[in-house]
Amino acid sequence: MDFIQLIVSGLASGCVYGLIALGFVLIYKATEAVNFAQGDFMMIGAFICLGLTNQDFWGLNFWLAVPIAIVIMAVLGYLFDWGVLRFMFGQSQVSIVILTIAVGFILRFAAGTIWSHEPVSLETPFAGRDISLGGVVLGFDEIAIIIVTLLLTLALFIFFSRTKLGMAMQASSQNQLAAYYMGIPVKRIQSLVWALSGAVAAVAGILFASKGAIDPSAGLLGIKAFAAAAIGGFGSLPGALVGGLIIGLVEPLSARYGAPGFSQIAPYGILILVLVFRPGGLFSQTQKKKV
Repeated sequence: MDFIQLIVSGLASGCVYGLIALGFVLIYKATEAVNFAQGDFMMIGAFICLGLTNQDFWGLNFWLAVPIAIVIMAVLGYLFDWGVLRFMFGQSQVSIVILTIAVGFILRFAAGTIWSHEPVSLETPFAGRDISLGGVVLGFDEIAIIIVTLLLTLALFIFFSRTKLGMAMQASSQNQLAAYYMGIPVKRIQSLVWALSGAVAAVAGILFASKGAIDPSAGLLGIKAFAAAAIGGFGSLPGALVGGLIIGLVEPLSARYGAPGFSQIAPYGILILVLVFRPGGLFSQTQKKKV
């Protein structure tokens, strides 16, 4: 029973990693850039929802605060691209990566200044509630995380593969000049992708905060999410989720059955193995570009 309990807990944690990794993949698919502040976007989204539900601030109902927090993070993502990244047009990808790392530090400092550095919990309707199935205790928060993650991943997959806007986003990623000549508003599309990534980060943050306490350092989970995206394969939405689940499962299992401290390095050991034997990731979608 302990093994099954570890699996359930690992799946819930892996779903959070997978959602953050989805943000990495969304940005990469549309702009071929890597946003190392994605984990911090997740953290800010959680704190915004917490502030909206806190009785000392707005005191809104949880179900009303969630969509508001998601919209706020979508707007922040859009404004970040429109007001900052557009001035980086023509710069190298390394410059953009350094910029996002700096933004991550700023967001963690801002969160600590506004909400303090002490861990705080987000009160949700399913907090502390659970069900028992054959001796296995399933928390409502863990069930909610798994269900929401699967539904969101499916929705994003359909969005990118079946809708005109989603295909326009992919086209602008593969060849921005050709997409521009085909009448696709590339700059606006990229801003919309950043908005979508911000919204996904908010969902991940709210789910993470509903499972446990959150503090500004939670933004560093983006490092594990980046590893998840690399394991699954950048450019693959299902791959991001699978990569997150792999890391989520490896951590509790290696902590339970491995040497002390092994759980901290096990995910990165898997990342190294994947990069050595399958550099493009498990669900590689690498395409050759004509020159």
